Amino acid sequence: MKKTLIALALVASASTATAGSVADPVIEAPVVVADASSSSNGTTVAFAILFTSIIWAALD
Repeated sequence: MKKTLIALALVASASTATAGSVADPVIEAPVVVADASSSSNGTTVAFAILFTSIIWAALD
């Protein structure tokens, strides 16, 4: 029993003694990923189809 208590005391003191450090923490900068996108976002194609269908309907 006595040896168990001594072992527990040593484990407890060792774990708390190494819990932290006096060195400053190292914080890495976050990685920023830019999405590649066009300026039209597909609206040019949609307007071209709409314009063509309106012209086609008007000429029919």
